[in-house]
Amino acid sequence: MGIKSYLSGRLAVFLNREKPVPPGSLPMTDYERLSEEVRRADVLLVEGQSRVSEVIKIITNSSWTHAAIYVGRFDEIQEGVLQNKVAEHFSGDPNEQLIIEVLLGRGTIIAPLRKYAGKHLRICRPRSLSRNDRDQVIAFAINQLGHDYDIRQMLDLARFMLPYSIIPRRWRSTLFEHNPGDSTRNVCSSMLAAAFDSVRYPILPIARLMQDGSVQLLRRNVKLNTPKDFDYSPYFDIIKHPYFNFDEIAAYRSLPWDKQGVICNVEGDCFIPSQSLTAASETQDADRSR
Repeated sequence: MGIKSYLSGRLAVFLNREKPVPPGSLPMTDYERLSEEVRRADVLLVEGQSRVSEVIKIITNSSWTHAAIYVGRFDEIQEGVLQNKVAEHFSGDPNEQLIIEVLLGRGTIIAPLRKYAGKHLRICRPRSLSRNDRDQVIAFAINQLGHDYDIRQMLDLARFMLPYSIIPRRWRSTLFEHNPGDSTRNVCSSMLAAAFDSVRYPILPIARLMQDGSVQLLRRNVKLNTPKDFDYSPYFDIIKHPYFNFDEIAAYRSLPWDKQGVICNVEGDCFIPSQSLTAASETQDADRSR
C-alpha cells in the first residue's frame, strides 16, 4: 500500500466516524414498517451523523446526506449475470434486503438495508416507473459495484454551490469536462441519478418553453444531483414512516365505540361481559345455598 492510499484510507475512516447516539434516544423512523413498505428501485434517503455528513449538509443545505437504491433480495434479481455480480460483492444471507450505495473510502458497494435501522430515513419512490425500466435502473446500479468514490466530484460540487462569478478561474468546477477515467468513479446521488437517466426518468430536469407554447425537457447533468433532489423532485412520491405514527395510533381508537363494553352476538343480542359474569356468579352462589 502506497503512502497516498494509506493517507486516503485514514482520512476516510476519520470522516466516516459517526457521532455517538445519546443513551435513551428514540429513532425518528419506524424501521420495521419501512422495511415492509420499501420496493425495488426505491431511493432511500439517510440523514447521516458522521463528519463527512456534516460537510455534505453544508454543501447541499439539506439534512439528507446520503442516498441509496433498494434492489430487493438476492433471488429477486432475475438475470444470472447480475446475480453473479452481486455474489462477487455480497456473501451474506440471501434473504437479506439489499441496497446499493456509494461510500467514501469504499466506493460502490452492496449492503443490507438493516444497516440503517435506527437512522432517520425516507423513501422516495419513482412514480409510474415501468417494470422493465425498474429492472434496468437496478441493473445499472449493480453494474457500478466496485467503482471508486469520486472525491474530486464532491469538491467540485462544493465549489459549484458558490456564486460562479466570485470563484477564481483556476478553482472553477471541472464537472462538465470530459475525462475518460472518471466513468469508473461515483458519488452516491450522482450514481443514482445516472441510473434513472439511463431510462430517461426525470429527477429535476430543465424545462424550456418553446416559441409554439410547448414545453421541452432537457436532461440535467447527473453530476449535479444531490440527495435532497430526490426529496424535492415532483416525480418521486415521498413515503415517511415516523416512529410514532399519529394516523395508526388515532384512527381506530377514535371510532365511536360503546363506552360500556357491550358485546353482541347479533343485532339485538348483546350483553356486558362484566355484568354477565356477576349475574352468573350470583346464580351459582344461590344454587349452593339451597
